[in-house]
Amino acid sequence: MTSQGANPGTDAYETVEQLVRGQLSKALGGRRGIIESAVPTVLFTVSWIISHDLRLSLIISIVATVALLLVRLAQRSTFQFVLNSLFGIGIAALFASRSGEARDVFLPGILYNGAYAAVFILSIVVGWPLIGFMIGSVTGDPTAWHSDRGLVKLCSQLTWLMAAPCILRVAVQYPLWATDHVALLGTAKIALGWPLQIASFAAMAWVLGRNHTPIEPKED
Repeated sequence: MTSQGANPGTDAYETVEQLVRGQLSKALGGRRGIIESAVPTVLFTVSWIISHDLRLSLIISIVATVALLLVRLAQRSTFQFVLNSLFGIGIAALFASRSGEARDVFLPGILYNGAYAAVFILSIVVGWPLIGFMIGSVTGDPTAWHSDRGLVKLCSQLTWLMAAPCILRVAVQYPLWATDHVALLGTAKIALGWPLQIASFAAMAWVLGRNHTPIEPKED
């Protein structure tokens, strides 16, 4: 049970797992935010595989993302995740336009996943797993979670689970990019996108579903 003086933002929770499950959902934008983040990449990949038209595929992806943004604005709801998607497809379009090669649409994603995997792993090694900061950004105190050993351990496990899809994507997609297998690269992008992410979240949900790590009161 929590007690007076517990870490900020934890009063509504009895276990570490309940806290992380609640805050992680908020930080990721919920189901809608996650779907919006995936739409432009999925549309580009499918369009290119069907048409092999780089410009058309980019236009479809960008227009769809702008449409999602307009819907968010019309509903006066947060559009952070749509903006992230628009930025991502914009960078991909820039890479591909400069080189004229469709495979380079996927290069930013490969670099992105490689960088994220490195950051995730480094954060675990130094004892400040990245998922903890995600929780802290929602609770309002970016470092309070680190005083709870159970929370740090749990965040390390979750960070490994978050890093695993990034590591696998780079391991599979980079060789395909290097050998210019665009169709296979596009297929891998889809296969290692939502299915892999869902598997990662399912593993995280399993870890969080155990609900047995009590939140430690903050020492005065």
